[in-house]
Amino acid sequence: MLPRTFFATPAVALLAAACASGPAPMKYSQNDLPDAVKVPAGHQVAMETVGVGEITYECRVKTGMAGQYEWFFVGPDARLLDRSGRHVGRYYGPPATWENLDGSRLTGAQVAVAPAGAGSIPLQLVKGSPATGAGAMQGVSYIQRVATQGGVAPASACDAASLGQKQVVKYQADYIFWRAA
Repeated sequence: MLPRTFFATPAVALLAAACASGPAPMKYSQNDLPDAVKVPAGHQVAMETVGVGEITYECRVKTGMAGQYEWFFVGPDARLLDRSGRHVGRYYGPPATWENLDGSRLTGAQVAVAPAGAGSIPLQLVKGSPATGAGAMQGVSYIQRVATQGGVAPASACDAASLGQKQVVKYQADYIFWRAA
């Protein structure tokens, strides 16, 4: 970002004093997201967080395919941080649960996914259930998982010898919370 130069005039001094708390936050945009994970019109961003944590996978028999194995998604465990890096909550599951430090909490059900970059879990759109507890999660209707990094199933073998073993992988993702406007 290029530095800004101001000339000291009374109007500029007044404007600078009014903005002393810092620049206005950038408005979140869905423009670069696949349509499948865009939140429907009529919603506005309620909160932006970054989830930093781990996803657990377990080696299991593929459903309906005796003798074939796969890494099965067991669940996430992540700290939710605001855009300044301050811890504001937790994401865990199943079921998928977002919990704010203020005591409010909500669960949700997946609506859609879209591919992310290589080696990253998919982007996701989740429909939120009504929140419990008063606080930041009240009124949230959708949650987007975007800007994903890591979190894919382990590359190690999943076979009869490793049946039941669990692997934990690191991941990070932005979780954007939306309310009806």
